[in-house]
Amino acid sequence: MKTILPLAAVAAALLAAPAFSQGPASAPEVRVVSYADLDLASDAGRRQLDRRIAAAVADACGTASDADLHGKNLVGRCRTDAWSQANAQRAGALAAVRSGADRLAAAR
Repeated sequence: MKTILPLAAVAAALLAAPAFSQGPASAPEVRVVSYADLDLASDAGRRQLDRRIAAAVADACGTASDADLHGKNLVGRCRTDAWSQANAQRAGALAAVRSGADRLAAAR
């Protein structure tokens, strides 16, 4: 059985904007992307993980009206930050697969 810690936290540092938060001190949005059911050693598994990450980033960061330039900028910054954080975690998960650490964790 393959168990790996979920790709925890597509966290977006959302700034105070009515479209995104209730106030300036709101907590960042966090999404958990599970990949325990994916074979990350395969191209198909990695593509599916990337689709899940993209959906989590879009969900966490939301959207803004085309008429709201400030909101669009916040969404863009949020998505850039979220992708950066998610890519670091994705790289760690792929490195664990390459090193066989996922098999060691499952054997315990």
